Amino acid sequence: MALSPREFFEQLISRDLSFFAGVPDSLLKELCAYITASVPASDHVITVNEGAAVGLVTGYHLATGKAGVVYMQNSGTGNAINPLLSLADPDVYAVPMLVIIGWRGEPGVKDEPQHVKQGRVQQKLLASLEYPFEVLDPDPAAVAGQLDRLVAEMHRTSGPVVLLVRAESFESYSAPKTTSELPLGREEALQIIVERSGPEDLFASTTGKVSRELFEIREARGEGHGKDFLTVGSMGHTSMIALGLAARTEKPVYCIDGDGAALMHLGSLGIIGANPRPNFRHIVMNNGVHDSVGGQPTIGRAVRFATLATELGYTASYLATTADELLSALAEVAKRPGPSLIEVRVRPGARSDLGRPTTTPRENKAAFMASVGIDPDTR
Repeated sequence: MALSPREFFEQLISRDLSFFAGVPDSLLKELCAYITASVPASDHVITVNEGAAVGLVTGYHLATGKAGVVYMQNSGTGNAINPLLSLADPDVYAVPMLVIIGWRGEPGVKDEPQHVKQGRVQQKLLASLEYPFEVLDPDPAAVAGQLDRLVAEMHRTSGPVVLLVRAESFESYSAPKTTSELPLGREEALQIIVERSGPEDLFASTTGKVSRELFEIREARGEGHGKDFLTVGSMGHTSMIALGLAARTEKPVYCIDGDGAALMHLGSLGIIGANPRPNFRHIVMNNGVHDSVGGQPTIGRAVRFATLATELGYTASYLATTADELLSALAEVAKRPGPSLIEVRVRPGARSDLGRPTTTPRENKAAFMASVGIDPDTR
């Protein structure tokens, strides 16, 4: 049994919950797609991170006296905890809001390793925050009662309440597809980057399909995975991981980022510019969407990452939309000191048969550290 995104949305609207902000999630993608298609831009903002969504809904409440809706994957809870506890909490500014969280890693449900611990502690974490929460019931008849109880508590406490959503809670919803005339796909661009990389080059790849594609490219080429650190979790932090690597090795370090991930913690670009490492090469795959969680739009197409990098202290930056432009940019960054950045504008989407890494995070860490000459503690 699954819920209709439309009917659930109407339940929210009927309770005067009509302002939405958040970061899309794969478990909420049907609901997120329906909200995107149904709510005017003035009442729905896809934010760069989950804490920003809490801030945005707080501002909405200050201007209207009403409560809004924040949505996120539970991996983003950490980004939201500070503004929840130090801003929206009843002990501070007392801002009512409904927080809808996709429950990745629910115990007993098979999921990727980066979600297992988060899912296992999710309910305890919410209990420690002292916010009322319920797990969304798959029975449509029960949902109204759940929302009534949560909304009543939200108004009673003047604070956040949480609705935790399991996998496959919502029926399929066909959202309009994002189209693009750009000549390069992300995997095609990544293949070019790998082919032109040197034998000593190290890679740190961002969360989502970039890391999955990099893994499969290495497999197809018959290469090992020791040169690649696959950042399967902690979205938005790959550039800092790569900077930490570049600070302690003379080998070239490629940070393969996505537009959504780079935007999530955009200030990291300023840190990279202020701490220049000549071996740091930042590549942002800009497809304008959150590809791994349903293709919801980012503001990536409106951001000139190459221009921004120059303003923030990178020594060189390039914009590539074709294979030839990418090849030219790669040749340039290989012969001049960094940090440098290449923004590659690519089409949204990925292969339908794209797999996932077959190694565990611990195995990936051990192989990567061995490749840089460090004996990892894998106990």
